[in-house]
Amino acid sequence: MSKANKQNSDATEVKKFPLNLPDTEFPMRGNLPKREPEFIKEWEAKDVYGKIRAARKGAPKFLLHDGPPYANGNIHVGHAVNKVLKDIICKTRTLQGFDAPYVPGWDCHGMPIEIQIEKTYGKNLPKEEIMAKCRAYAKEQIKNQMAGFKRLGVLGDWSDPYLTMRPKTEAEEIRALGIILEKGYVYRGLKPVNWCFDCKSALAEAEVEYADRSSPAIDVAFPLADEDKARAEELFNVKLTKPTATVIWTTTPWTIPANQALNFSPDLDYVVVETPHRNFILAEGLYEDALKRYGLEGKVIGKAKGSDLYHLRFKHPLAGLDKGYDRFSPVIIADYVDATAGTGIVHSAPAYGVDDYVSCKKDGLTNDEILNPVQADGVYASWLPMFAGLNVWKAQPKILDALTVAGNLLNHETISHSYMHCWRHKTPLIYRATNQWFIRMDEPVADSEGVCKPVEKEPVLRKVALEAVEATTFYPEWGEVRLHNMIANRPDWCISRQRTWGVPLPFLINKETGKLHPDTLKILRDVADRVEEGGIEVWTKLKVSDLIDKDVDLYEKSTDTLDVWFDSGTTHMTVMRGSHADKLGYPADLYLEGSDQHRGWFHSSLLTGCAIDKRAPYKALLTHGFTVDEEGRKMSKSLGNVILPSEIADKYGAEIIRLWVGSSDYTGEISLGQTILKGTVDSYRRFRNTIRFLLANTNDFDIEKDVVPVEELAELDRWAIARTQQLQDEVLTKYDAYDFHMVSSMLQLFASDDLGGFYLDILKDRLYTTAADSKARRSAQTALWYLTNAFLKMIAPILSFTAEEAYSYFNPKSSGTIFTEKFEALPVISESVELLNKWAVIRAIRSDVQKEIEVLRAEGKVGSSLQAAVELKVPQTEYDILQTLGDELRYVFITSSAKLVGVSDKREIIVKPMTEKKCERCWQYVDSVGKDSNYPTLCCRCVGNLFGVPEERKFA
Repeated sequence: MSKANKQNSDATEVKKFPLNLPDTEFPMRGNLPKREPEFIKEWEAKDVYGKIRAARKGAPKFLLHDGPPYANGNIHVGHAVNKVLKDIICKTRTLQGFDAPYVPGWDCHGMPIEIQIEKTYGKNLPKEEIMAKCRAYAKEQIKNQMAGFKRLGVLGDWSDPYLTMRPKTEAEEIRALGIILEKGYVYRGLKPVNWCFDCKSALAEAEVEYADRSSPAIDVAFPLADEDKARAEELFNVKLTKPTATVIWTTTPWTIPANQALNFSPDLDYVVVETPHRNFILAEGLYEDALKRYGLEGKVIGKAKGSDLYHLRFKHPLAGLDKGYDRFSPVIIADYVDATAGTGIVHSAPAYGVDDYVSCKKDGLTNDEILNPVQADGVYASWLPMFAGLNVWKAQPKILDALTVAGNLLNHETISHSYMHCWRHKTPLIYRATNQWFIRMDEPVADSEGVCKPVEKEPVLRKVALEAVEATTFYPEWGEVRLHNMIANRPDWCISRQRTWGVPLPFLINKETGKLHPDTLKILRDVADRVEEGGIEVWTKLKVSDLIDKDVDLYEKSTDTLDVWFDSGTTHMTVMRGSHADKLGYPADLYLEGSDQHRGWFHSSLLTGCAIDKRAPYKALLTHGFTVDEEGRKMSKSLGNVILPSEIADKYGAEIIRLWVGSSDYTGEISLGQTILKGTVDSYRRFRNTIRFLLANTNDFDIEKDVVPVEELAELDRWAIARTQQLQDEVLTKYDAYDFHMVSSMLQLFASDDLGGFYLDILKDRLYTTAADSKARRSAQTALWYLTNAFLKMIAPILSFTAEEAYSYFNPKSSGTIFTEKFEALPVISESVELLNKWAVIRAIRSDVQKEIEVLRAEGKVGSSLQAAVELKVPQTEYDILQTLGDELRYVFITSSAKLVGVSDKREIIVKPMTEKKCERCWQYVDSVGKDSNYPTLCCRCVGNLFGVPEERKFA
């Protein structure tokens, strides 16, 4: 027969003996890169987000407050992970019936934007012009990032996001500062803070990252002062006949010119070691290693306790070279000194180390006495002897040369160690003492800066914050320990920065005393009102005389700006209860960000929340890890392993990003690479094929007129509803616990095993071969309708585009979006537990039968399983279960014959090829084929389904 004649013959047969072939316009290929942008346009045109809000008006609220990304640069995969996780949560809560708004936000002030403007336009622009350009730049960046987030399928209030640069938000931030000041938590002080020479500003802890750096490690001798020689002899009970010095070990030679003390441990024993030319005072446990470094041999001639050496004086190691260094370095007792490395003595430059600063201040050193020669740009001041005008890093070789000339450099080597760097410039930082504004972590002061009225004593901020951490739920749980330790050990929070583009600290400061104006709280309120009208630019234009009437010449305006972590950290007040109070509320149910935010946004929000409200602004914190490549390496341009979300969306579709995020365990590092993407694409195709099968087989089903009552459904169909209900219970539990990768895993397993590998496999015969309107087929379709409705809603938070597309085919009468729906209330199956247990046994037996059929298939004795006849001997309990199915057992096994032939202690399965004729319609091999002479190629079952009484199905 020719190919054309065969096609005509097949068409005739199909028309003569039709099957109920599945049919749907839902395409097999998703064509996601093309179709997804169309959905986004539809969502905007139909105001889907507005419809969701309207549908949930008056419902209980679930508030996820958006941690604002910084308005600079294109979005990366870390952004994608963050936004998709938030979107999954909001959509899940919406489908659960909550009013779960998502108001996206942006952090708009700060150095990165200002630095970008400096790079583009230069550094000497007028302040007002800098601010105007920064504002315009941030606006453009927000527009670009917003497009990227929308492309991911994230639904939110994109027409009204919150921006920290909105005048109302800027004004509310100043008011928040006023509240914290009034409570006694704000003060001005000279303290060492993280300082970047490139930023020329203090940095927050969250703006510090660590990288390996090579540094000179040096041992420096500090000669014993002649004036204290007699006291040293008495303390060590020894006659000092040789020049004597103590020795420090440091990796920061640039701090030596600013040395003002030597720190000894109170608990260590120190010895005088005599060497050929000099005596050295060293910690007893370290002197032997130290002498090896110096290439010397010596013996101990004296010993004293560290606590007894208090204020023993030594000379600066450069005293002999320049009179500017002719000063004492007294011994200060410090608990932090130990004998783990070095010499057991730490040189103290209080301007450049927190511990140094604390110990020297405790010893009575005043702020005016602290030497601070390093300027904001990293250059030594003009008054510093020998090294004036030099950059501190470039000065280090000259300092080593000077120490050598002075005879006090005992050893010099280079070491590699982890060192703090600026997260923007990737350049090394220093600690540098500057006058900054701080929020105190410990005892608040009722008359802070002389501006607070007598108030009821406020609690210690550290204590309140630690209690708030305990009251917070953490996902994953280890986040609690991390945040707790950070709060327990952190210093006071430096909230001031020396930049232009930021919310000002609108203080008037007395030129002589450095104190705040006594009417500061009133001034803050006045400035806030003005900023609300004209933005932070107002502050640059105001004169002192615009704010006060008296003593105008005594005061000057502060030029500091607020730390941007204060910007985002106060959004619980400025946004949730400020600019978007009508859409949000307080407190938030959840904050969600990357693991670095334990020291960033989680941290600053906690501190401002506790200072203002005595509680955290959130009930729970969810932390996700960083993205890495498939080898566990951080993504970077230099390694060439960066994958942009836009690249994935253009090639595979944003749905693949969503499925990757939803399938990843975000509690650790999240791996991404081409192999992972291809695996995700395969998973997506399996989802789509399953959905297409479900839609195709419910295409001619109308739930309003074709539904079969639950009690009349075939048993397998009731099992399917019970199994779907069981799955939905498990899925919603995992959604509640934010275990999205478990949700994805369960849904994929359900689609491949419960449906593709079992239920749908069995169902094909009933769907395709029974009469189109028969109860047997409508029973199957009823179960499929409930199952599909539930399944699409379960996948919707993760596979949003696909669920939306599929739902438009499944329920064209809906509101136009699946996201105004709720998770399906499935029919109650009274005997669900019994059914699930019964069919679990049947599935296990079926699996063994299929294995035996595969053996015959491999031997070439059968083709499809319908060519097989099965005989079974099984244990009594299994026999009792299988025998309830009667002749329908063969439909479960998808064989033409299945018989129970006896009871046995174990399963005995015999599979034989069928010898009967094949029905050309249902492909069953049965002896009834041709018994009706009118239809010689059909079995009696097909004849009945087509032209007579449709068959009944009670079980399968």
